[in-house]
Amino acid sequence: MLSPLFNHLLIPFIAAMFLAMTMGGSGIGPSFSAAYGANMIRKTAVAGIFGIMVFAGAILAGKGTGYTLGKGILAPEFMQYTTVTIILFSIGITLLISNLAGIPQSTSQASVLAVVAASVYFKQPAFEFLIYKAAPTWFILPVISYFISYIIARFLYRPMRKRAYFMRTSERTNKVLRFFVILSSMYVAFSIGSNNVANAAGPIASMTINELQLADIGQNFLLIMIIATLMIAPVFGIGASLFGDKVIKNTGKEIVLFGNIEAIIIATITASLLLFSSVVSGIPTSLVQLNVAAILGVGVAKLGPKNIFKKTEVNRFFVMWIIAPVISFVLTYVLLLIADSLHLL
Repeated sequence: MLSPLFNHLLIPFIAAMFLAMTMGGSGIGPSFSAAYGANMIRKTAVAGIFGIMVFAGAILAGKGTGYTLGKGILAPEFMQYTTVTIILFSIGITLLISNLAGIPQSTSQASVLAVVAASVYFKQPAFEFLIYKAAPTWFILPVISYFISYIIARFLYRPMRKRAYFMRTSERTNKVLRFFVILSSMYVAFSIGSNNVANAAGPIASMTINELQLADIGQNFLLIMIIATLMIAPVFGIGASLFGDKVIKNTGKEIVLFGNIEAIIIATITASLLLFSSVVSGIPTSLVQLNVAAILGVGVAKLGPKNIFKKTEVNRFFVMWIIAPVISFVLTYVLLLIADSLHLL
């Protein structure tokens, strides 16, 4: 027979795994859309590679964002069983809606807004973190992603392409380029692990410390977060298999078609900026917005702004990016209100 404590922790861990599945579905597009758009890899091979690299990124570089989501927005003592379950469930539902719409969504923004909603409900407002730390990062990094990719594509890659430099490549060179396209996509998946796994593992770690009545010291938190990561990160690959098909098609084929060099540019810029945010600042950051910004930069350099920004898919992305975090915030707050009225908090 299972212990009462195990039964008590089971539901939030199931909610965390559900969230990991939806994050896998959302993250597969930004990581492998460039390689898929360049026809470098089959969809059937993507999910497994994606899952392995997410796991590696979470273990090796995910500590900073884990601390932010678990302790840096809402005080750890408020991360109780019901609260964490509601937060994870709200984020998961928000991302599920985006996945079903085929739009890669910012897992980090939905996660931060859910935790902020809880902080508002418990009268521990985290607007200072949101306004002065998270929001500037969310705005500035995609702008940087866009302009770096635009400048490289417009002033370096495009002139070389006009001279037919890449038309003279040999079969061996094409194989090397294909290798680097896939390698850069794996780099993005590693960066996803460093940033997004914490969206589930951070709150779970704080909750587990509370439920086990452990001292909230760094060593305890880190150990439990590692255990949570070992359980949660592999589920990303499952979610990529279940939900990723429509997302990877929309980001990889519907905005602009890519060549080998363009795919490397997009993936490398996206991954580097996300990894920088994870390791240096510990701020949960929108991978999908970094990725789409890089795609748009390359697309504008190739086809001009009118031919890119008038596309229906691009407009749908922007609308969902605004709506989804609001859904996460409102759903978390309403569910906390209902739980409180039922004396579950």
